[in-house]
Amino acid sequence: MTIHPFEDGNGRIARAIADMSLARSEGIPQRFYSMSAQIRSERKRYYDMLESTQKGDLNVTSWLEWFLGCLDRAFTGAETILAAVLEKADFWKRHATARINERQRDMLNRLLDGFEGKLTSSKWAKIEKCSPDTALRDIRDLVDQGILAKDEGGGRSTSYSLVA
Repeated sequence: MTIHPFEDGNGRIARAIADMSLARSEGIPQRFYSMSAQIRSERKRYYDMLESTQKGDLNVTSWLEWFLGCLDRAFTGAETILAAVLEKADFWKRHATARINERQRDMLNRLLDGFEGKLTSSKWAKIEKCSPDTALRDIRDLVDQGILAKDEGGGRSTSYSLVA
């Protein structure tokens, strides 16, 4: 029977030790990546690597290659998240003096966080639980302020995007 140390309480301890060891080796009080979170996201591949290493000839080269690759992917993921956070902070800094109501603020945050699909006035009204007329007024106000722009096309399927 193969033992998977990340499945039980010992697994949580092992992930915590891995994160603590990495933090100590860097000599910094704060890290912006989590090796344990990355391992959890690659759980199946982790188990496959663990099992092949346990059943093999004790050569841990492939395990170390996977582990270091996983660490690299944790760094990349942290960089992606940090870039998105900085982009969002920059957006709000650029528009600090804009007149933005709560519905607008919520929808702008949704757009900044990766809104799925196209933003239309009907989606706005549904998400913000307001009338279609209120949604259109909110959108037009943001277009007038240069925060949103009307996408190509139009008619009943008019959609809007953030201005870069």
